[in-house]
Amino acid sequence: MSSFSESALEKKLSELSNSQQSVQTLSLWIIHHRKHSGLIVKVWHRELKKAKCSRKLTFLYLANDVIQNSKKKGPEFTKDFETVLVDACSHVASDADENCKKHMERLLNIWKERSLYRADFIQQLKLAIEDSNSPKPAGQPTAVQNTLILSAEEKRAVKRSYQKIQEEEDDEDDDYRSHMSPRNTDASATQLTEELVKALQDLENAASGDAAVRQKIASLPQEVQDVSLLEKIADKEAADKLSKTVDEACLLLAEYNGRLAAELEDRRQLARMLTEYISSQKEALNEREKKLEEYKQKLARVTQVRKELKSHIQSLPDLSLLPNVTGGLAPLPSAGDLFSTD
Repeated sequence: MSSFSESALEKKLSELSNSQQSVQTLSLWIIHHRKHSGLIVKVWHRELKKAKCSRKLTFLYLANDVIQNSKKKGPEFTKDFETVLVDACSHVASDADENCKKHMERLLNIWKERSLYRADFIQQLKLAIEDSNSPKPAGQPTAVQNTLILSAEEKRAVKRSYQKIQEEEDDEDDDYRSHMSPRNTDASATQLTEELVKALQDLENAASGDAAVRQKIASLPQEVQDVSLLEKIADKEAADKLSKTVDEACLLLAEYNGRLAAELEDRRQLARMLTEYISSQKEALNEREKKLEEYKQKLARVTQVRKELKSHIQSLPDLSLLPNVTGGLAPLPSAGDLFSTD
């Protein structure tokens, strides 16, 4: 993964497209360089204002992806974006049509539902959108725009996708270990077990096992896959019909690919959890073995004391075998007897 520089970020932002892959790829790169979050947000804000109207919403999708997926790594991006989001939303809304504003409001609702920002700050963002200039005529949403929103709202593909970086960069390993430290207490071990069980249950409904969607994809008409068949289109009505079919196929495939990516990340996360679980169980086993050895030694010492005490007791004289000192002996003389002249 390339090193960070302001010019490199500017170049990547200039190449950003409204495709899901483009947004997620740049999001991964940005999160990887989260140490520069302040500068990244500053450049993002500046380039957003320079971008064409048709690309401004994509910048918000990028911010949304970064904010949501960097949350577990740290609060840097959430805090830094908060300083510019009011102005950014106002700026984007000022050139946006009603359809674009609906997408923006949908993002804000997601942030509110997931408690990414305070309710009063979300309200500020909504007011910034409402107070913008008069809207332009709304256009039809593209399949890609819908997919980008679905990706952030309904799928977990992006949720942990930044952790791929940890497999590529050794210097990220310690971050993961600190986040998933060994569980030493019974309570934390129980929590880890519950998380592991839940992760396994979630995979029961994995995308790879969705036969219905795979059947839909297999049933797509050949026209959406073969460019050469476009020559058979004879009129505008047929072209519009095919265009609608292609958009639907694009949305279906993009969503399913996102689900497959989510499943892949879930399985990687599960593998890490299993590794962590095994490690924690080995550590717990070692601790229990040490405790067992410690108490075995205590038991041996107590047993030895018990044995010696029993031996000591057996060596003591039996008082019941001693002669009766009160019976069979003459009584002591009295004082009168001692001084008697008889």
